[in-house]
Amino acid sequence: MLARGLEPDFPVTALAEAEVLAGPTAGSHSGALDLRALPWCSIDNDDSRDLDQLSAGESLAGGGAKIFVAVADVSASVVPGSSLDAHARNNTTSVYTPPKNFPMLPDRLSTDLTSLVQDEDRLAMVVEMEMVPAGSVGEARVYEALVRNHAKLAYPSVAAWLEETAGMPPAIAAVAGLADNLRLQDQVAQRLRTLRQQAGALELETVEVRAQFDGDAVSGLVAERRNRARELIEEFMIAANGAIARFLGTCGFPLLRRVVRSPKRWERIVELAFTQGGRLPPEPDASALNEFLLERRAADPLRFPDLSLSIIKLLGRGEYVASFPGQAATGHFGLAVSEYTHSTAPNRRYPDLITQRLLHAALAARDVPHSRDALAALAAHCTLQEDGAQKVERLVRKAAAACLLSGNVGQVFDGIVTGATSKGTWVRIFEPPAEGRVVQGEAGLDVGDRVRVKLIHTDPERGFVDFARAAQRGVAARR
Repeated sequence: MLARGLEPDFPVTALAEAEVLAGPTAGSHSGALDLRALPWCSIDNDDSRDLDQLSAGESLAGGGAKIFVAVADVSASVVPGSSLDAHARNNTTSVYTPPKNFPMLPDRLSTDLTSLVQDEDRLAMVVEMEMVPAGSVGEARVYEALVRNHAKLAYPSVAAWLEETAGMPPAIAAVAGLADNLRLQDQVAQRLRTLRQQAGALELETVEVRAQFDGDAVSGLVAERRNRARELIEEFMIAANGAIARFLGTCGFPLLRRVVRSPKRWERIVELAFTQGGRLPPEPDASALNEFLLERRAADPLRFPDLSLSIIKLLGRGEYVASFPGQAATGHFGLAVSEYTHSTAPNRRYPDLITQRLLHAALAARDVPHSRDALAALAAHCTLQEDGAQKVERLVRKAAAACLLSGNVGQVFDGIVTGATSKGTWVRIFEPPAEGRVVQGEAGLDVGDRVRVKLIHTDPERGFVDFARAAQRGVAARR
């Protein structure tokens, strides 16, 4: 972290500031609406404590619905010029590694005062969106409110219930009306998802890998796949981020956009699609690419995450860009949206905190809190630090994999090439789901190629997992 310009420890002054902060009360903000009675709930990872958002739904006449998304009001506690803000501004993001998390804000805030924890009153920025029966977002409002999380839920159990592979989680059953409300939210989320896909949003499914520990030793790597509960939250966050971007635009405010530009390696995406029976146009076309992805998911769901990973690598990374009124906007190629920001995770991302401050200023009819040059500099800094944090997280994940694989030197694995640059070629093996570098026989390999590799070396302290290209089982390396 230090090598990437990230501070692993909080300054003493920041911790002292956090200790003297007090949480919100019903009368702590006279302008906030009281929405504590809505059936709010959070859905996150089982072990998450930095809860940034809640959701609730309401049926409307004619088959429509109203969706509420509440985002923790972190800006009320983290003020510009404070030591808390200085640390958050430097790191710009929480860093999540297998053995230890390095939060952007101290636990006193991120897992308590500014976390939307269950059965506590919290101040929030609420996005209220009317959803028409066809699935699109109609009118939207943004305002401050007091909220109360009535149920802390987890992705796996909620997904299993929604997908009818398991019973209702007790936490849902304990809140009157919450089950029907979540079913409504799920229906709306699926309609939003369908509409985005029709607009060209890319249907991508990647495998998230978590290290398991037995005491202090890595005992396994577990692959986590997307599910209905994750899709519900994903769709509502995309919708809320879009609504907030449009709101700031109508107020004549600048915006810190989250963009994914048109892919520079489109030719390789076309080639990769052709090897799997698909035909894409010579110029980048999100709708055509998504049609191909949907076909491949239906034809080969088991290997679809491998294809998704290859496409993501070829699309290129997301970045933050400051945009201003009257300026042509760059959209998000993967999400098929043109108005998009990050605003729904202010406990763990500094760009979201910047957006929240812009919202407060717009709602109060105050001046923009950042100059043009300052906002542009913040966007570049946030992109740089996010890249550094991702490299740290990837390195420690590789260290965990190296620990697990240390006793398997000489074994041959099936895998897929996930990176191919002048700096090296990387492959992800399927079982266990671990990534390493091909240091022998890498010539000619490119992103998306299936390959067999032999493990020849591990170095957990440096996060090294080294492979040599192995003989294929009677087939060519590239399919």
